[in-house]
Amino acid sequence: MADADPWLVVGLGNPGPEYARNRHNVGFMVADLLAERMGGRFKAHKSRAQVVEGRCGVPGPSSRRVVVAKPASFMNLSGGPTTALRDFYKVPVANIVAIHDELDIDYGALRLKLGGGDNGHNGLKSITKSLGSEYHRVRFGIGRPPGRMQVADFVLKDFSAAERRELDYFVDRAADAVETLIVDGLERAQGTYNS
Repeated sequence: MADADPWLVVGLGNPGPEYARNRHNVGFMVADLLAERMGGRFKAHKSRAQVVEGRCGVPGPSSRRVVVAKPASFMNLSGGPTTALRDFYKVPVANIVAIHDELDIDYGALRLKLGGGDNGHNGLKSITKSLGSEYHRVRFGIGRPPGRMQVADFVLKDFSAAERRELDYFVDRAADAVETLIVDGLERAQGTYNS
């Protein structure tokens, strides 16, 4: 994996304003912040995704070329656009980062890892089916549904008023974690952000 190889950061979510603030769309929220930090605006790409191209890290030889993407397909079809972007930008699978919501982690907590299962997450299932499992994941905790609420209903609801008070902070922290992963490597990022 040469430093010259680009990175592909895929925020997972569902397209359309009705989903924009859902728990399931936290990957899009982090991708939006990363794009803003790179000073770019999302543009439609032939891969069925919105993309921003830029650099991550301190300007100079240590900065990395990064493509931030939001698939324009629904969550359970994320693998198609991700594979098309990998092919178009010639990104090694080990340089792909998926940012997604995670039920089995407390709200706002982060876990970074390379490879692993999909834990029932349809977006990851689709990407793994297309690419194999050896890509990075930034797992953003959303906690479990309360009471007897169905998982599908919970993830497609907006964050609660109490959660929204801290959401910007947690999204900011997740964006920091992605940047640290790309510039300093997984071990450093895990040591700093895995909670």
